[in-house]
Amino acid sequence: MTDFGAIDALLAEAEREVPLPPAEERRALREGLNISRARLAQALNVSPSTVGGWESGRDPSGEVREKYAYFLEGARNKLAAAAAEETPAGEPVEAAAAEAGRETGRTGQTGQADQTGRTGRTGRGDEDDVEALTTPRPCVLCGQPAVHQVAGFPQHLDPGECGTAEHTRAAGHGRTAGAAQATGSARPKSPAPRRGPARPEPAGGPDGTARGVKVVPAGRRLRTADTPDLIGSAVAQALEAHSGDVEAATRALVKRAIPDAMALLDATRKGGRYDIIAYPWLPDILRKQTARGADQIWEARPRWTRAELPPGEHEVTALDINGAYLSALKTHLPIGRLEHSTGNHHDRRRAGVHLITPPVWEHDAHLPNPIGSRDEPGPLWVTEPTLRLLLRLSGPKYGLCDPPEIHESWTSGATENLLEKFRVELKNARDRAIAENDTVTLEYVKAMYSKFVSTMGESNYNRELYRTDWMHLIRSQAFVNLWWKAYRAYDEGLMVVRVMGTDELHVIGDWRTVFPEGRGVTEVKVKDVYTVGTGSGG
Repeated sequence: MTDFGAIDALLAEAEREVPLPPAEERRALREGLNISRARLAQALNVSPSTVGGWESGRDPSGEVREKYAYFLEGARNKLAAAAAEETPAGEPVEAAAAEAGRETGRTGQTGQADQTGRTGRTGRGDEDDVEALTTPRPCVLCGQPAVHQVAGFPQHLDPGECGTAEHTRAAGHGRTAGAAQATGSARPKSPAPRRGPARPEPAGGPDGTARGVKVVPAGRRLRTADTPDLIGSAVAQALEAHSGDVEAATRALVKRAIPDAMALLDATRKGGRYDIIAYPWLPDILRKQTARGADQIWEARPRWTRAELPPGEHEVTALDINGAYLSALKTHLPIGRLEHSTGNHHDRRRAGVHLITPPVWEHDAHLPNPIGSRDEPGPLWVTEPTLRLLLRLSGPKYGLCDPPEIHESWTSGATENLLEKFRVELKNARDRAIAENDTVTLEYVKAMYSKFVSTMGESNYNRELYRTDWMHLIRSQAFVNLWWKAYRAYDEGLMVVRVMGTDELHVIGDWRTVFPEGRGVTEVKVKDVYTVGTGSGG
């Protein structure tokens, strides 16, 4: 017989999850109360990146969902109460509350950042970040001419002058936003809602064109204490939890490498000049064409072997490049929303991906092609590191090829140091582990930076960071770094035999006069030694 009692018990336990407002409202509600993402994350006992994911469309579950829903409902009620207090005589409270909700929704879609402590005249930690421009340049927020720059990026100082500002007027009484601000009742503007990978829809104007950026200069914020030793603490806890069993502790640490890397990233970004947006809008070329396929970006991975060697027998040394992805974290990364442009022009202050026709490479006999092993002719989408490599090689110093022809680009204002503190923390931990022969920390750190890079795209293993563009740029930077090592070997008189992936360089000759040997990220180690050719020149 059917156990109806068990079914009744199951139905009694089943509870409908508490509803949450749409993703585009969540960030607006939080910032409407001037509550930072970090403060909310601390109250909910999660990471700031997790809160960012919720504001991009992902939903929490279990007890934390109930707490998050409680916060959002409280925020909505508090904002509605504030709107009711501002209601002029004769205007229904319900209408004012509805207007407050519409205002929150509108400002959550404009891409305009909170002007306090970010882009306005107040809240900057250091006025030295602001400079007057002799010639107006496009604002990084709205694209319209600006006569000042903040932290090196052109920007309107007055939010009212910025094209992304929402110039709203209260319905029925004609009060301007400036007058409301003078009375302390202006509602704060909110950045554009972050969208997850499932629904990549750009926010734009009436003509459908993209407007604004997702990240804005924040000025020099209040510097916090040095980053805590999260890596050392995690290793100590793992060893204690597994009673000193090195292998068990290593397995446990490698398994949690991705969330730990994200926690370290959050810690190293405190006091940073720019916010990191976890789920920006990305163009279709950066999205997988099929579920198991790839996007349209060519990373220029090398897979090259020298076609001919001189007669005789040769000893080849296979060198291993240490920490290839760790070193590649230092690359020009776009800090804002990618914007489309056309024309054969490259702006070194920006970074992204570019559709180019690569130049003819005539040195394949002794050096790999900078665009990697590609058989198909014609234009292709390459990353910033690959384009910069080609432009440098086409310059007067090297003159190895013609300049590439740029057809169109998706770029944003960029910085080379966005992940620098994160990289340095990992490098220092790696160096200490090598010096102390600490294999647990060494494997843990290696897993952190390698998985961080490989899962920041369309991956189910890292739901806190969705930056497919960064993933391609960092990988390509690793390939570019390897290419330059091959060129250095060639330039110093070594014979380059093979270049593979991110960390494999095979050479003939006294390589120790060119590269320092060791396990540091600026050193190389021997992977293999083998012999090719014959004494008779075969």
